[in-house]
Amino acid sequence: MSRIFRVLPLLRGALSLIRLSVLTLSTRGDYRLVAIPEKRKSDRITEETGMTGQLLGFVGVGRMGGPMAQRLLDAGYRLCVYDVSEEATKPLVARGAQRAQSPADVASTAEIVLMSLPTPAIVREVVLGSNAGIANGSAIRTLIDLSTTGPGVAGEVAARLAERDIGWVDAPVSGGVTGAQAGTLAVMVSCPTPTYQALQPVLKTFGKLFHTGEKPGLAQTAKLANNMLAATALVATSEALAMGVKAGLDAKVLIDIINVSSGRNSASQDKFPRAVLPRTFDFGFATALSHKDVRLCLDEAQNMGVPMLVGAAVLEMLAVTKARFGPDSDFTMVAKVLEEWAGVEIKG
Repeated sequence: MSRIFRVLPLLRGALSLIRLSVLTLSTRGDYRLVAIPEKRKSDRITEETGMTGQLLGFVGVGRMGGPMAQRLLDAGYRLCVYDVSEEATKPLVARGAQRAQSPADVASTAEIVLMSLPTPAIVREVVLGSNAGIANGSAIRTLIDLSTTGPGVAGEVAARLAERDIGWVDAPVSGGVTGAQAGTLAVMVSCPTPTYQALQPVLKTFGKLFHTGEKPGLAQTAKLANNMLAATALVATSEALAMGVKAGLDAKVLIDIINVSSGRNSASQDKFPRAVLPRTFDFGFATALSHKDVRLCLDEAQNMGVPMLVGAAVLEMLAVTKARFGPDSDFTMVAKVLEEWAGVEIKG
């Protein structure tokens, strides 16, 4: 049996290359120094995740990101946060979060960084676009994207980050601001299985997890399919209600009938009772974002050769709504477009 002696590195700089030096006796009778290399950054994420008091980074703490960041604080995590709106960070800073000066600053502070951003272009810019981008952070090991980025951008950004030994996790969410506040979101995740297992304590803070696979972009595809269906239900229900009211039916009675019948859907069960019938139109999801999601879905379907004729009509209705009431209008204003065209008011 060879004799083994552990030797501590004498030079501090050697620590970046050698975790442990081992002196062994070879079969030729001479001694050799064997270096055990440092683990890659993307591997180390699987070791210790979810400990109380762990520091996380969060970029984009607006309508969706803000409530999710609050839930992380509730769960005992420490946060370093950044948003283009300093006002958006104030509630978190008031609870002890550290405010960073840039996305790169966040990524130089925390090994795990989450982000929730409105469009694929902004995701690409915030991660890769400049010296202030997340990819330039010195501490980051893993980036979790909670945005609806689309599979194309997800794959592109994942590949670029891999060149820097930074892991990428798709984790788009569904459930709106209410779900973000309550921790009842659906969280669709695509990443390597060991990474998924390690990050579960963090991601479960937001809601129910669904591991869609390891390929970058798979979770994004699932999210786009869901959001296209949600928008379709909203448009179709608006048409059905406009017709019913025009014929003389009470809108609330018709909704009640639909909700115990085969036509029930997320719009009839939730969006209409909450935001259309009471005339508040404040469900909490912007028309521009819904339009963006459906457009991304149609683009992806076209790339795969999957026809989406109904989806194209839904996209057109969202475009009309955005033009009529503005990009920041609530997407339930689709019903108001149908009201104007039909000359009715859906209320109850």
